[in-house]
Parts: sequence; C-alpha cells; structure tokens
Amino acid sequence: MDRSLYIAMSGAKQTLLAQTTNANNLANLQTPGFKSDLEQFRSMPVFGAGYPTRVYAMTERPGTDLSQGGMETTGRDLDVAIQGEGFIAVQASDGSEAYTRAGDLRVTPEGLLQNGAGLQILGQDGPISIPPAEKLTIAGDGTISIIPLGANASALAVIDRIKLVKPALADLEKLSDGLLHGKDGQPLAASADVNLAQGVLEGSNVNAIAAMVGMIELARNFELQTKVMKNSDENSAVSAKLMQMA
Repeated sequence: MDRSLYIAMSGAKQTLLAQTTNANNLANLQTPGFKSDLEQFRSMPVFGAGYPTRVYAMTERPGTDLSQGGMETTGRDLDVAIQGEGFIAVQASDGSEAYTRAGDLRVTPEGLLQNGAGLQILGQDGPISIPPAEKLTIAGDGTISIIPLGANASALAVIDRIKLVKPALADLEKLSDGLLHGKDGQPLAASADVNLAQGVLEGSNVNAIAAMVGMIELARNFELQTKVMKNSDENSAVSAKLMQMA
C-alpha cells in the first residue's frame, strides 16, 4: 500500500508545480513579448538498496514556446516589435546581458531607455541614454534618432542603435528572471538581419483557452491523486485492524 501512497503523493506534488507554471502563463496573458513555459510529466524509478520497485511522478520544463505573439498597432513612437526572428538585448537585474521580445519602451526622467519591465535597453556600448528631445524615431535596424529639444525639424541627430540579436533558438534558455539568456553565459553578437517596426507591439503568445483547459485538467488530476492517497490510508488502517484481530 505504501507504493500507491508514494506514487499518489509525488503525483499530487508535481501537479501543483505544473499548476504554478500554468498559472504564471495565464498571469502573463497581457504581458508584451511574454513566451509561455512548457510542462510535461514522466515516471521515474526510485533507486536505492534492492530492486527499484517504487516510482514517482516528475514534472519538468522541456523548454519555452518561442513562437511569435500577436501584433498590435499602437502608433506610439516608443513601441517597437521585431518582424520575424530576433531579440532585443537588455540588461538583467544582475547586470548580465539578456534577451526579450518586449518592445514597450519608455524614457525615464533620468533619460534611460527601458522597457515596460524596467529593464535597460542595450545599445552598441551599453545601456542607452536619451537626451531631451522634441521627437524620437527608431529605424528598422534599431538606430535611434532624435530632434534635440529646442532645435528645428531638420536637426536630426543619431543617438545610438538598439542591440538586436538573432541566435539559434537552441542556444537560448529561459531562466528564473523570465528572460532569455545564452546557454554559454556569454553575450551574443549583434545581428544586422533583425528588423524593427515602430508603433507596433508584440503581445504574449499564451493561448488563453489552452491554458484554462490545462488548469482544469491539472485540478482534476490533483483531486484524483488526493483520493488515491485517502483510499490508501483507509486500506492501511483496515489492514492494521485485521492484523490486530488476528
């Protein structure tokens, strides 16, 4: 009976972990550029002294769905979306270089160019700073041009160029900060083959219907596992009582 109890217990635990991932996907349904995480279950034998007659359930994240999200035309000068493949380089909270598809950019009061998550956008030589300007334009290759504050419309000045990369998807991994990083931990080289569209924003690629169906299935699976645990406990109690009578 301990076998069924152990299997059900581990299955219930892993179901909760999978539900956490699914809930995180749903919570980011409206997050620009968000890429949903994938989950899968598999059985693993418990190795130890003797023959491995016990198994446990294990959930694992085989990867991230890097497919493109829906495109929305906003008309906002600081909204950009990558057309086709590629990523925008940003500075992660630990100072390392990371990559995202979130192009909801903004300029802070200090003049730093960030995305909606507050991450610094990287240029050719580090984080990009924007001086006071009448108008800001982002070209298809990521070049940032401004009309300085108080200058006429013909006084166009190039400030920097957003670092855009186009690595093989197999060379990227999504870490706990929600950003994509190179598997070797080294910064990727900029690519001239990535194009930006200004005034457009890429949304999340989470499928709301599939995520809701997955949530219901996981909830039912957890309920089933807890019922098995309860039945196993009841059978164990009855067996112990029979042994006492004997």
